[in-house]
Amino acid sequence: MATTRRVGNSMTRSKVYIVDDDEAVRESLAALLASFGYETKTFDSAVAFLAVCSPHTEGCLLADIRMPDMDGLELLEQVTPTCPGLGVVIMTGHGDVPLAVRAMKSGAVDFVEKPFTTEIVVAAVENAVRHANASQHKASDHADVMTRLEQLTGREREVMEGLVAGLPNKTIAYDLGISPRTVEIHRARVMDKMQANSLSELVRLALKAGVGAL
Repeated sequence: MATTRRVGNSMTRSKVYIVDDDEAVRESLAALLASFGYETKTFDSAVAFLAVCSPHTEGCLLADIRMPDMDGLELLEQVTPTCPGLGVVIMTGHGDVPLAVRAMKSGAVDFVEKPFTTEIVVAAVENAVRHANASQHKASDHADVMTRLEQLTGREREVMEGLVAGLPNKTIAYDLGISPRTVEIHRARVMDKMQANSLSELVRLALKAGVGAL
């Protein structure tokens, strides 16, 4: 089942396709993104979205990672090879970072963790639309990312690998034989040196640099 919302009469409104089996989530996201000028369509399942999706579908696909019948990862794997004009953002719950990393390795532009703020979800959608419209996969040039990576100490690199793998600070601390507080200090330095403002941005940079993840 699909629902469409539109604001204004501009023919150039970017489209956002919201796929989530939770009606309250769908409706709140549709209202929020419409208020920012997006044309939104909501779907209660991945199957419903695929029924109307075509290789010419453009915009942002905002999909929950955990849904019955077909989850967000399976949906991503279906649309990535066939819909080059779609930028995909995956919505995840607490503890789903490893799955989100898998999604980004499979072609997602970004992921947002529930509950998310207005600023985070709107920024992710804007990024996905920009990526889709311009096919711009150069948010940072590979050489620039490698230069940032080279600034990390060996311990900071180990902490970053743990973060990208979705491990909590306590687990990273245990694995490395250091205190959680020390992990927090290294984490702050990693974010600063990699010029990452969020965990999802750090994941993007790490994957671009070839740093392994789960």
